[in-house]
Amino acid sequence: MFSFQIEPRFSETDALGHINNTVVPVWFEQGRTPIFELFNPTLDLQKWNLILKKMDVDFVAQIYLYSPVEIRTSLSNVGNTSMTIHQEVWQKGKLVAQGDCVMVHFDYAQQTKAPIPEDVKQTLLEHLA
Repeated sequence: MFSFQIEPRFSETDALGHINNTVVPVWFEQGRTPIFELFNPTLDLQKWNLILKKMDVDFVAQIYLYSPVEIRTSLSNVGNTSMTIHQEVWQKGKLVAQGDCVMVHFDYAQQTKAPIPEDVKQTLLEHLA
């Protein structure tokens, strides 16, 4: 599992003072950075090889300003060309949001999915939840 903390910003709130629902997918993208680095260690956009196929987010409870959140990222499935990533947002010891996404290893030159390299796949398997 990968984990990091974020301090919610005032600009991420809505009119009711909660963290806006559009913010959680952005946090989730940041939480996937360690996975991105397994495929592309320098995060070089010229060598980018992942695409987002699907994303679901469940908002379990309200998320508030002035209290740090922890983003937890793990894998729930690793296939030949794709993987399912599970992510959670925790605040004050409580699960407040969770989601899953499917990412595909992609060959932009050929415009098609590509097998996940075996060494990367083995590392991904170490992070299965």
